[in-house]
Amino acid sequence: MTDTSSTRSAAGEAQPPREGRLRRLMRYIPLIAPVLLWTVPCWVLLYGGQHWPLAVTLVGTALFVLGLVGMPLAMARGHGRRQQDRAAIVGDTLLGGSWVLFTWSVLLGVLLRLALAVAGVGEGQDRARIVTWAVLGVTAVLLGWGYAEARRVPRVRRLDVRLPRLGAGLDGTRVVLITDTHYGPLDRARWSARVCETVNTLEADLVCHTGDIADGTAERRRAQAAPLGTVQATRARVYVTGNHEYYSEAQGWVDLMDELGWEPLRNRHLLLERGGDTLVVAGVDDVTAESSGLAGHRAHLAGALNGADPGLPVLLLAHQPKFVDRAAAEGIDLQLSGHTHGGQIWPFHHLVRVDQPAVAGLSRHGTRTLLYTSRGTGFWGPPFRVFAPSEITLLVLRSPQASTSP
Repeated sequence: MTDTSSTRSAAGEAQPPREGRLRRLMRYIPLIAPVLLWTVPCWVLLYGGQHWPLAVTLVGTALFVLGLVGMPLAMARGHGRRQQDRAAIVGDTLLGGSWVLFTWSVLLGVLLRLALAVAGVGEGQDRARIVTWAVLGVTAVLLGWGYAEARRVPRVRRLDVRLPRLGAGLDGTRVVLITDTHYGPLDRARWSARVCETVNTLEADLVCHTGDIADGTAERRRAQAAPLGTVQATRARVYVTGNHEYYSEAQGWVDLMDELGWEPLRNRHLLLERGGDTLVVAGVDDVTAESSGLAGHRAHLAGALNGADPGLPVLLLAHQPKFVDRAAAEGIDLQLSGHTHGGQIWPFHHLVRVDQPAVAGLSRHGTRTLLYTSRGTGFWGPPFRVFAPSEITLLVLRSPQASTSP
């Protein structure tokens, strides 16, 4: 790998878009969401015609009120200035549990009740109680399964990616993508080591980490991140910042990754050369970098490509998929991103789609640009993954010239 770029600014770099109505509305979600997440299931499970004994109704209501009050308080203590890991674990777990309970209270509260009515099963009270037990049963199963999915070592997802401009000498280049490890309040040092062991079995030429390493500073999460230093690649290990780095002293993470032997691609590029052909491997800071106020941090694609031959194919690392609009405008061949977690807990992916052009997998944007969006290697916040499994991704780059080359 050869470093040919710098972080010099270039005139005319596009400015980030102004805040839209959706983003202004998102400010109020922390106030509205907890009320909906707890009051809707409370009504469906306790006051939807079940006619439970008074003791059951009172105890059940008290539990919902406790969740409604306790969840925001725990999350504030866990993720606010105090950053108490135990409080964060409690708050995050309640958040994930309430989301699943809310989702299935709504779905089964309507669909199952309607199906029972159409089938003529029981009277109103019987149907209401069947719905309650069904919701509780489905929620318990999904949370148990989702917890196991979140804590397991991700499965390896393999796919070939054909890049029309890739030279024959680079055909078969193995690129491993990990992202959104989110080392955090739950100590996952052993999990981190096992992830890195799995990566090392893939015999990668290039290993990429597209940000959101952790929730917390590099000093606090160093032990969990340390196994990243054992990752092996024949050419290079490269890293770009994610939005969560900018919540936790991003420069500290850049410095730690450099210390662990990774190349932080902060608006710069390297050259991967093999068989007489060359691939530009570029990276940009996360799109939230400039608003963080941290000097020298911003998403600067022109700087990342400064000095690169425009005739060469480009592999770009950018944490958020929505950066692909800028990538496509510059004719980037392949962008690798994370950020979305594939929605993490179904059906949250529908909300992710409002903000991002892709949630998971390979997609095309413009005439040339391909985007691969990983579902993420770890999890953020709630220790659950429901219908959105984590992944370690092996992308094998293919050249259309390989079959005709000598």
